[in-house]
Amino acid sequence: MTPGVHVMDRLETLAGCSDEPGALTRLYLSPAHRAAAKLVLSWMEEAGLAAHIDPVGNVVGRIEGFRPGLPALVLGSHIDTVRNAGKYDGNFGVVAAIEAAAACRETIMAGPIALEVVAFGDEEGVRFPATLTGSRAFAGTLDAAVLDLVDSQGVPIAEALARFGGAPERFRDAARQPGEILAYIEAHIEQGPILQAEGLPVGIVTAIAGASRLVFTVNGDAAHAGTVPMAMRRDALTASAAMILEIEAIARETPDLVATVGQAQVLPGAVNTVPGLVRFSLDVRSARDAIRNEARLRIEEACRAIADARGVRLGVQVTHEAPAAPCAPWLQDMLAATVEQLGVRPFRLPSGAGHDGMAISAIAPIAMLFVRCKNGISHHPAESMTVADAELATLALQDVIIRFKDHHDRNG
Repeated sequence: MTPGVHVMDRLETLAGCSDEPGALTRLYLSPAHRAAAKLVLSWMEEAGLAAHIDPVGNVVGRIEGFRPGLPALVLGSHIDTVRNAGKYDGNFGVVAAIEAAAACRETIMAGPIALEVVAFGDEEGVRFPATLTGSRAFAGTLDAAVLDLVDSQGVPIAEALARFGGAPERFRDAARQPGEILAYIEAHIEQGPILQAEGLPVGIVTAIAGASRLVFTVNGDAAHAGTVPMAMRRDALTASAAMILEIEAIARETPDLVATVGQAQVLPGAVNTVPGLVRFSLDVRSARDAIRNEARLRIEEACRAIADARGVRLGVQVTHEAPAAPCAPWLQDMLAATVEQLGVRPFRLPSGAGHDGMAISAIAPIAMLFVRCKNGISHHPAESMTVADAELATLALQDVIIRFKDHHDRNG
């Protein structure tokens, strides 16, 4: 069985671990997550890795170098999903890393580094109001207060973790010290259409975009739809619409920036009432923090000007800030050499989506290999990739492991 076929077969098997019949939904610390973690652990052990599930539910496998305790190159991704997900987001990076590690096991055992594969438990942040819980714990940056966050049923993370078989009281034991990790490399489907448009199976990520999330609250005056003249209205919805169009205009004219209004709540929400209150979300992303921060300020200023002109009141609340995580140039070059050796034109692109590497960048240099996905569809059952692309990406991981080991052979 070729590596690509083996990886794709395992992904089909892993997709059977779901909390929802007839769909792939695997939330952090759920029974499906536990089943998936056990399955991944068994695959790691089969590949010759010493494996365990850490206190926060990450699955960690390790191959020692020529002596125990050497610093490690880490490969991995996540095994949680969104609701009604596709089979490849996150999961591919874990399964491909195990396949690559198995192929490189004897080489690593004779070399100057260790190799680890990690299946992080919570990248998506769907069940609880927190993201990157597993990788933040791994990086030693998880705040203890996160364990008190609750899901929609009122269950705190700490309680769910105990039910899962973890150890919330020992969550700090999952953390690594900076000197223990040499670098982190993740293979992941692109979740976008650029590689397909370029006709390329893989690409090298330059940076994981930083993100700002805000909630805009627009207060006008609710009024009867038939009795208040148009010129006398303070319509919160039309003011919000003008703001949203201005947000789009700013994003369109700003290179390397995207901005999205994905939620809106209109009150009182009656067909015969002028809207008096609107809340809408804003998500602003860029691989360059300076661009994102400047655009966010421009957007706020423009929206306040619209509010003043229309006689409504505007409140802005920042709910999330995550800085961009640049990928190490020398690791990008290593991946480029690998890709070129496999007969593919090296192509570099940023990641607009967040990934576990954002957390790991606190303790080690990071790199990512994007893999083409059909029509850029992700977080959906229609998510799709080919066996050929899966194979090439797996071979790329194998090659970069050897290149990384050889680099440390030469440089100590």
